[in-house]
Amino acid sequence: MSIPRDIREFLEGYPDATDDPNASANLEFYSNRRRCRPDNRLIDEIHEQWTGNYSKLESKHGYIQWLFPIQEYGMNYQSQPLQRHEIQAMKADPTIIGRITTSYEMMLDFYGMRLVSADSGLVDRSLPPRNYVSNYKNLVRSSHNNLRISRILKCLSEFGLEHLNVGFLLHVLCEQSESDNLNTPGIRSSMDRWWTNCIRNDEERRRVADLIRKVRAGTDGYVFTRDMYNAAIAKADGVTEMVGGVIESIDAAAGKATDVAVQPAA
Repeated sequence: MSIPRDIREFLEGYPDATDDPNASANLEFYSNRRRCRPDNRLIDEIHEQWTGNYSKLESKHGYIQWLFPIQEYGMNYQSQPLQRHEIQAMKADPTIIGRITTSYEMMLDFYGMRLVSADSGLVDRSLPPRNYVSNYKNLVRSSHNNLRISRILKCLSEFGLEHLNVGFLLHVLCEQSESDNLNTPGIRSSMDRWWTNCIRNDEERRRVADLIRKVRAGTDGYVFTRDMYNAAIAKADGVTEMVGGVIESIDAAAGKATDVAVQPAA
């Protein structure tokens, strides 16, 4: 069992990546000073004009590398791999971090979800007039979104927003376990091999992987409920008094982690 190569490089912090101080396209784009290519939009224009436009978000493919830059080349050769000096500058700018969070919220909405709390990472289904059912169906049907999600999670980690990854992953796990939503072999494979490992914090990665393994095993009819999801996110956010003994039951069910979640390479 081995972690896919791109995930291994991500977890190691891209040790072979170099930094070009003259390459700042991502910083300029997220500063609302550069238009993405090929769509010729500023970041604020994308947020204003594309949120809720599901056909555009589904059919266009060049924007995702701009909205979620990572230290890897993507399929859009008019985009630029994220540079290390850009990471530092962007992380230090609250306006840019806010825009990255808005990009994440736009994609969650496209996937039939909503960010309940940016602080804790708590995610839930979209509310009316949105129709989460149709968005879930599209996510199941359009498997290229699995690759997009891997990029999104890597990007969030780069910018100190890794708690959002945990909220997303455990929401999907809850939907699979409690409601049999998003529970196709393709999504489970991407989740178990790639998405779960897009967490650089070893403790959090093990915690999420343990819960996923428990659900996959289905021992004693184990179900990861919404209450358990809320408790797990509260624990990650340092809030324990509001959930009583639920957190302890989650820990007992998951057991002690002994190694990193490792899934077969694709």
